Amino acid sequence: MSDIGLVILAAGASTRMGTPKQLLPYRGRTLIKYVVEQAIASVCHPIIVVLGANAESIQPKLTSFNIRTIKNCSFAEGMSSSIRTGIEVLAAENPYLKAVVLMVCDQPFASTQLINQLVENYRQANSLIVASEYNSVLGVPCLFDRTLFSHLMALSGDAGARKLIKRFAQDTIRVPAPEVAFDLDTPADYEQLHNTEKPYFCVLSNFNSSRTL
Repeated sequence: MSDIGLVILAAGASTRMGTPKQLLPYRGRTLIKYVVEQAIASVCHPIIVVLGANAESIQPKLTSFNIRTIKNCSFAEGMSSSIRTGIEVLAAENPYLKAVVLMVCDQPFASTQLINQLVENYRQANSLIVASEYNSVLGVPCLFDRTLFSHLMALSGDAGARKLIKRFAQDTIRVPAPEVAFDLDTPADYEQLHNTEKPYFCVLSNFNSSRTL
């Protein structure tokens, strides 16, 4: 059994997309199923998916997976509420865990290999945080040591986990991951995804990730 858990944050209302991005077709499946598959193939376990808006439509798509889905009824408060919800359940049910990886559901190039690289760096350096680095920022996917769980559960409002990365900068390892600078927020992003086989190699300069972790 793994001692590293993983939480997928998938509670957003996809307001800018105009339709639930979690259910967008991607590589022969829905986007949320693809992201979950990447997580399941990693060294992390258990896996929790935090749903919110459109949970009733999304949850049935995940019943075939050996994961836990929970609903964040306060998703409108922002991503911090989903982080808090996921970590509270994960920590309460799995007291043996040493760390958690946080992911979002709309970074289609967040791969199993990247997740495992975060974990490998954590095991080798025993740091508090291992963060993906792209566009000169640190963000998700990101690993947090268990000693920071209480800090994650204390997040509120618009304050995200990036605040913790800055606070514990001296204890943070950076893993270059330019591919995850691309996230899906708008119909134009989705069109870009389908028009370019590997957009992070071809037009990375056009990507301005607005991800707030």
